[in-house]
Order: sequence, then C-alpha cells, then structure tokens
Amino acid sequence: MEILQVAPRYPPHTGGVETHVAEISRRFADWGHDVTVYTADAGDDVPSRQTIDGVSVRRFRGVAPGGAFHVAPTILPAVRRADPDVVHAHNYHSLPLLFAALGAGDARLVVTPHYHGTSASGVRDRLLSAYRPLGGHALDRADRVVAVSDWERDRLRGDFGVEPTVIPNGVDVERFADAEPSDRDRPYLLCVGRLEEYKGVQHAIRALNELPDYELLVAGSGEYGDELRRVADSAGVADRVTFLGYVDDDRLPGLYAGADALLALSSFEAYGMTVAEALAAGTPCVVRPAGALVDWIDREDCVAASGIAPPAVADAVERATGHDAPSDPLPTWDEVADRLLAVFETAGRPHE
Repeated sequence: MEILQVAPRYPPHTGGVETHVAEISRRFADWGHDVTVYTADAGDDVPSRQTIDGVSVRRFRGVAPGGAFHVAPTILPAVRRADPDVVHAHNYHSLPLLFAALGAGDARLVVTPHYHGTSASGVRDRLLSAYRPLGGHALDRADRVVAVSDWERDRLRGDFGVEPTVIPNGVDVERFADAEPSDRDRPYLLCVGRLEEYKGVQHAIRALNELPDYELLVAGSGEYGDELRRVADSAGVADRVTFLGYVDDDRLPGLYAGADALLALSSFEAYGMTVAEALAAGTPCVVRPAGALVDWIDREDCVAASGIAPPAVADAVERATGHDAPSDPLPTWDEVADRLLAVFETAGRPHE
C-alpha cells in the first residue's frame, strides 16, 4: 500500500503529533508499505528531503504565526501530483490537513485531527474560529476520521457532527518498562512537555511549598521558560526546580522511571502522551481533569487533582505516590499501526 502522511512537523522536531506520525510511519514501512511524509517544517536545521527509518520525508517551506497553523500552500499541489492509495492527514489545528483534504483526489482520505477545540492564546482562538468552516470542510471530505481519545471523539461529534473511530495513541512499553531510574540526591516529581502556559507547569512549581521533601524536574523547552523561572523565584523554591531543557529520547525513560510521580496539569490535551509514557515506566501520575486528560482518571495509577491551587496539587501527589503502575495494560504502537491499517483498507472512496 502507498501511504502519504501529511502533518505540520516531523522529527527531529518534537511533540505529540510528531511522535504519533513518526511511530506509525516507521511501522508501516517496516511492514512493507511505501510511506511518504509531507510536512510544513522545512528550514535550515533539517534537509528538505531525507529518508528516516525507511520513511521518505519531504519538507515544505511555510510560515507558522505564533507557532501555529503552519501555512505551506505548496503542499496542496504536491499532494495532487502524488498517487498514493491513502492520504492520512493530521492535526485539525494546522493548514496542511486542509491542503491534504483538497488535494487527495481519488485516494482514500483518512484524517486524525488530534483535536482539542481551543488553543493557548486568544489570538489563536480567534484564528481557529475563522478557520472552522474550512476545517469542517476538510473533516467532511474524509472517508474516515480517527480520534485518539474518547474525549476527542465526543468533542468532534459535538462540534462537527462526524462519527470518529477511536484509536488511542500508543507507547513503546518495553522501552520505558526496562528503563534504569535516574539517580538523584532527593525524591523528585517530573513535568515533561513544551514550556507553554497552558501546560500548567507553574502550578506544579507553586505546589512545592506544600511538598518540602521533593524537588521538581522540568523536561522541555519553550518561550514560557523564563516566566516559569520567575514563578519559581517568586515562590521561593528556585533551589528545588531544575529546568533540564530538551531531553533526548535516550535519557527520557530513566527520568520517568526515577520520579515519584509525573504531574500533567495542562488545561487542554487531545490525549496525554506523557501520561502513557510515565505509566509504562512504572510511575504514577497526577492529572488535571481537563480535556482528554479526563480519560485517564478512571485508572488506579492516575489521580485527579481537585484543582490547581498548591494544596490541591500537593494532596493529589500524596495520594498518587506509592501506587503501582501501570495498573492496566497500555496500547502499543504496533497495535495502533495495525488498527490504522485496517481503517485504511476499509475506507471508502472520497467525496468528488
């Protein structure tokens, strides 16, 4: 099968969508399929054409106002010139999905929106509102829509009237389960992800005053990092917060495995990839019951914080630590890729 993946970015750029696309693409290629990825992240730091793990990657120049939308119009004619069996487009919140939908032609079109219905800023929210008719048209053209969580499925149903198939994101269980825990001088809590305000790391920092036995490790980079350092100074806990910056893939499993708990306090997510990775490494999680993070709180190894104030976060940490993880099986990327192939094979013909 010839599969064309269309996404805003691809590794070495990092993020949940990037991980999803890379993991399934590599497996499709390993299983003998012809896989090409078109992305809107061409730049001086990456070649415009390369092959990664058997996957042909072509990057297009574009602009990303405020780090969003990834406007790269030349993807549209490139998709039209391609002749795949399936076009698999990702991320409702970025224009390459629309370009893929418009250019798919006779190919089967499958869309995985990674939809959370909102954004990290008022400006982006206004842009999303203006984009909604176009984004809705792209979803309407799809032969199949795939949601990565029950929460996302329900949101897509309510906002667009589509009926998605739920295929959760996967995790490389063996990679994380076999990790050697990082050794620190004192017990630590962990936050992982881009440093943006909506990710809620500031709430974890402020909770340290209620958790005197712990330090906090923050893995990730982003523009909000300077503000988080100011929060730590203001709260008087700067000596117990370590900003690790970007952490490479080889080091991350050990950081998860050594933590007493992962704190995922984001105000919106379509899935919660870091939660799955932490659980696979044997680390319980504290989650904010917002967005798709609500889908995790029925598990024994995940504790919902009753709020984002320091006492509420600290109470959730105290209730989470000591829980065995994972308490229930986690989906693997092999399972995800296999289920997606079944969707590709049964998808009908696209709208004319």
